[in-house]
Amino acid sequence: MLLIFLGLVLWFYPHLMKSLTPGLRARMPDKAAKGLVAVTALLSIVLMVIGYRTAEAGYVYTPPEWGKPLNNLLMLIAVAMFGVGHSKSRLRGMIRHPMFLGTGLWAVSHLLVRGDGAAVLLFGGLLFWSIVGVIVAGRSPHQPAGYTPGGLRSEVILALITLVIYGLIVGVHFAFGLSPFS
Repeated sequence: MLLIFLGLVLWFYPHLMKSLTPGLRARMPDKAAKGLVAVTALLSIVLMVIGYRTAEAGYVYTPPEWGKPLNNLLMLIAVAMFGVGHSKSRLRGMIRHPMFLGTGLWAVSHLLVRGDGAAVLLFGGLLFWSIVGVIVAGRSPHQPAGYTPGGLRSEVILALITLVIYGLIVGVHFAFGLSPFS
């Protein structure tokens, strides 16, 4: 559980550095700041995964049976939101913070099917981070500077990439002996 907590702490700050400490971020060269975020994010993910896989935490609650099918739908939408954040889809112009929304949906979907303490800490922590991120970044514009929505082609590409990534995620779950559909 300690590794999960340390991973969450390492995840929080670099992702919110620009908003929480803009002066410090402004003094850092762009490559150094991006490098710091990348290295810390990778280390935090490693800590969270190892912590989650090795945690011996009891159950906090029993997940509802209806959570399983809802989990799969929310995960599909979460994957799409991650894609929206990097696309020319018209959705990008309508959804203010698609990456935070995707992370929040991902966390909620896993809380619907996992009731152990490690899951509550990990996914609850990432849900909290996504909510804080939306609040902290709430003043930013809906779309990045220079954003021009694409046409139907952009929407089709987003849908296809979403389905492929979702399929890969399902495959990884099966590889680890977890069935996201049962």
